Amino acid sequence: QVQLVESGGGLVQPGGSLRLSCAASGFTLDGAGVGWYRQAPGKEREGVACIKRSDSLTDYLNSVKGRFTISRDVTKNVLYLQMTNVKPEDTAVYYCAATSNSNFCPRVGDQWVEYWGKGTLVTVSS
Repeated sequence: QVQLVESGGGLVQPGGSLRLSCAASGFTLDGAGVGWYRQAPGKEREGVACIKRSDSLTDYLNSVKGRFTISRDVTKNVLYLQMTNVKPEDTAVYYCAATSNSNFCPRVGDQWVEYWGKGTLVTVSS
């Protein structure tokens, strides 16, 4: 049974840092395309960062480039999103996602996402 369980969300001040984790079970992260999405109140879900299965290339939403870093620990089977210099507009529920599609990086659209976590809330506020 495939499961994705996020953790690490919380309240953080603007300019601060936070690391989100997504523990995967039922499949191995290095055998999947994986990514992070977020949904802010009243807004549509958007892809934040991803790692493509075929070549492990990463891709980021423009507004988080240089501030967020996606990575995975294949020995622990955990996906991470390191968030630095956070801004109030980063406030959202963050979801991890996975796909078996080799050429889809789970960020631009979500049509190939097969598995979702339940999300973790990040609030950026002073």
